[in-house]
Amino acid sequence: MLLSRKVAVKEERSSRNALSEPEVVELLRGVDEVWIARGKKVEKLAAGAAKPDDLRGPTGNFRAPMLRRGRRLLVGFHAASLAELAD
Repeated sequence: MLLSRKVAVKEERSSRNALSEPEVVELLRGVDEVWIARGKKVEKLAAGAAKPDDLRGPTGNFRAPMLRRGRRLLVGFHAASLAELAD
C-alpha cells in the first residue's frame, strides 16, 4: 500500500526486534495524536492520553505495524487509516 502511494520509508524495523517500553514512551513524546487500530475500529487519542499499555495487543506485545507520519502515529493495521495517513 505504501509503495503504490509512493510513500518513502525513513526507518523500518523488524517485529523480531520489537520496541522496548522506553522506546515507545519516547515515540509517544514525539507525536501529538495516536491512532490505535483494533480490528475494524480505530481509537484516536491525544498522545498525552495514550499510555504504552494502550499500544499492546492481546498477546501483550506492542501492536504492529507502527507508522509515524509527522506528528501522528498509527498503531496496528487499518487500511482506511493507513490510506488517510499516507495522503
